Amino acid sequence: MSADRSVGAGRRTATAAAHRRVTLASSVVGAVIVALDGTVLTVAQPTLQRDLHTSFARVQWTSTGYLIAVAGLLVFAGRLGDRHGHQRVFALGMLGFGVASAGIGLAPGIGWVIALRVAQGVFGALLQPATLGMLRAAYPPDRLGMPIALRTSAIGVAAASGPLLGGALVGQFGWRAVFTLNVLPALVLGVLALTVRPPVAVEAGGAGNAGAEAGAGAGVRTGGPAASDALDVPGACLLTVTLVALVHTLVAIPDSGWTAATALGLTVVAVAGAAFVRRERRAASPLVPLDVLGSATVGAALGILVAASAAMFGTLFTASYFLQRTLTLDPLETGVRALPGGVMMVLGAPVAAVLLRRLGARATTLTGTLLLTAGVLLLSRLDTTSTAVTVGAGFMLLGSGFATVMVTATAVVVRQASAGSAGVAGGLQQTAMNVGPVLGIAAAATLLTVTPGSVGLPLVTLAAICTAGTLLALRLPGHKNTVSTAHRSPDDAASARTGR
Repeated sequence: MSADRSVGAGRRTATAAAHRRVTLASSVVGAVIVALDGTVLTVAQPTLQRDLHTSFARVQWTSTGYLIAVAGLLVFAGRLGDRHGHQRVFALGMLGFGVASAGIGLAPGIGWVIALRVAQGVFGALLQPATLGMLRAAYPPDRLGMPIALRTSAIGVAAASGPLLGGALVGQFGWRAVFTLNVLPALVLGVLALTVRPPVAVEAGGAGNAGAEAGAGAGVRTGGPAASDALDVPGACLLTVTLVALVHTLVAIPDSGWTAATALGLTVVAVAGAAFVRRERRAASPLVPLDVLGSATVGAALGILVAASAAMFGTLFTASYFLQRTLTLDPLETGVRALPGGVMMVLGAPVAAVLLRRLGARATTLTGTLLLTAGVLLLSRLDTTSTAVTVGAGFMLLGSGFATVMVTATAVVVRQASAGSAGVAGGLQQTAMNVGPVLGIAAAATLLTVTPGSVGLPLVTLAAICTAGTLLALRLPGHKNTVSTAHRSPDDAASARTGR
């Protein structure tokens, strides 16, 4: 009997290990598809505008429409994953993303492209939180650092190679090729996610088999909200209105400036945001559970992600503007000068995971924000005499600092949430990573109009924003174990028993 139990335990462990690998691969490839889609589109937009005989403003809506759809639905999509299984939601998101990509590749006009990009944003919102939720369900909290680091490294590869790949595809096959590129991998991943069943977590000594088997079809979801729980639709609507108004207002500021419409947009953000918080504190089944909404640690980590991504992408925008407009470099030369940043993101993410385990979240995040701030300040000194070495050094600091912050703060957000709230945590993390770049680019673009030809004021301002992230890092846990027993769920115990 004991031999049979040992054999059974060994099989379960092997199955769990195989599932971990499949989950990690799905999470990484899914995140890369979304990241690559955004970077190659930037290169394709001028050709798209010419071929479809449309205006620059309408072409910009291919990006803005997608961003608004994603930002408004991420947390709601994460909650759907918590209720119905992240693997199922990931599959739906990937399949929809692939079909929408194919539709854009066949679109006859700019109106169809914009509408299908919004649809892509809806499906992108489904799959992005699920990529983190699946990791949280498959790995115990203290082993999440390296999977998140590998995911971050892959995103860095996509960000660095996207402009080069997009340029090659557009030059050889036209702008439609950058969308059809996504179709096959998205459909394959979606089908695999539907057909590959997660392992059943079995209690020691055989107890709990019936409950585990009953939940197997819905994915690893133990400890999450039951599917019969009421979904907080009013809360979801209020949060969507808040985020859509925020993103739309931030995108409009560089073009229209501070107008009555801008003030109205910010008023809507304040009123809807306050109503959302009030609703969540009183709802019987809130969209964002109180252990997440009321967590000072999660709030600090999200604030750090917003500040760091604002500084990073605002600096990329400003530096690219300077290199191309002032130093008259072409896009390829600009990409080569910025390449050290992408390389350091790829190499720095695994190092950050090791530092997180050894030093804890506070020290590691402080290191990352200081490196990021140093990179912004170094690039703020760019002028017509700046050499490739100076530019490369600035981007190296940017890449290493941002990778460190992204890995550590993301791990804190996902670890602090229970497995049953992993989708919401992933949605909040992705929301921060969408709002931050919009904020940084809006601030940089606005300040560039004040000091045209000089990057000093915009980048010093972005460095100040990054410093706010440094101050928030002081609120993160200073010890190695950033997860208290209060945040552990039955899933965490099951993961530990099966070696997951």
